[in-house]
Amino acid sequence: MMSRQAFLCSLGSLYLSLLFVFLLMDVYARPANNSALKEKPADSKDENEILPPDHLNGIKMEMDGHLNKEFHQEVFLGKEMEEFEEDSEPRKNRKKLMVIFSKVDINNDKKISAKEMQRWIMEKTDEHFQEAVEENKMHFRAVDPDGDGHVSWDEYKIKFLASKGFNEKEIAEKIRNNEELKIDEETQEVLDNLKDRWYQADNPPPDLLLNEEEFLSFLHPEHSRGMLKFMVKEIIRDLDQDGDKKLTLSEFISLPVGTVENQQAQDIDDDWVKDRRKEFEDVIDANRDGIVTMEELEEYMDPMNEYNALNEAKQMIAVADENQNHHLELEEILKYSEYFTGSKLMDYARNVHEEF
Repeated sequence: MMSRQAFLCSLGSLYLSLLFVFLLMDVYARPANNSALKEKPADSKDENEILPPDHLNGIKMEMDGHLNKEFHQEVFLGKEMEEFEEDSEPRKNRKKLMVIFSKVDINNDKKISAKEMQRWIMEKTDEHFQEAVEENKMHFRAVDPDGDGHVSWDEYKIKFLASKGFNEKEIAEKIRNNEELKIDEETQEVLDNLKDRWYQADNPPPDLLLNEEEFLSFLHPEHSRGMLKFMVKEIIRDLDQDGDKKLTLSEFISLPVGTVENQQAQDIDDDWVKDRRKEFEDVIDANRDGIVTMEELEEYMDPMNEYNALNEAKQMIAVADENQNHHLELEEILKYSEYFTGSKLMDYARNVHEEF
């Protein structure tokens, strides 16, 4: 016969088991985020397929107005950028860098001139362009469910909300019946901004339908002069504090850089301000009047601007030109490998002689 103590323990175990079952039922019965339209979060890859990226390869400034910290590597390495990883073997990276040097040095005089670097930068930028075009074909198919070669705003909106975790069929039905969508404020704000960009990418005559080329402009505004202007307006709007549609130095360096909690963070903030000040004064402000206009910012943002490419080439050479001959030798590029590739090579001088 079961003792009183054993009976109570058994009863307690049964109670805990039932409680656990009820908790599970409650969790699975509740809609995620208190919305009946929400389902499990979408895979980030699917979301990235249709959401315009903040980071545009080969562009000096991000769409939020921040400087692109990887720009030098992007226009020097192109597709090879992913091969230069921090944990890669230095000897292999050194060989890759030597191959790139030989490709840039088209006259084979063992040094790289500004013109040679300019040509290379333009070539790598175009490479990024072509890569975006190829990716766009895949992304366009993802949002063109009926395959008619055009995407309506509603079609895109459905796919976008599905990528954010909403039930695609329920969203589509509500949009078709003109029913109100229960969307959180943050998602709605993103949608409103995307709709503005959608209108801008819709070439005349406007029909709110984007073909593959227009969709490319929507995802990658650097491919369209009109969308480039729109991107510049967005950046000016975010940074312009007095509403004159121009940028002063103080406005340009006023982006929040994080909370300074220690000396290391302070140094990072100081470097951030220093980089933005230098870019403003030496590059963007073409006429050196202390004011950056929309036109100046547009020229700066244009990735296929040959003058900008030459100016960038000169800057890149100046960073590593230790003998001050306005050219880059292989030893100099190897020594400053972290600037050009993001990967630091150890014992560069000894190793380069071993290669030869």
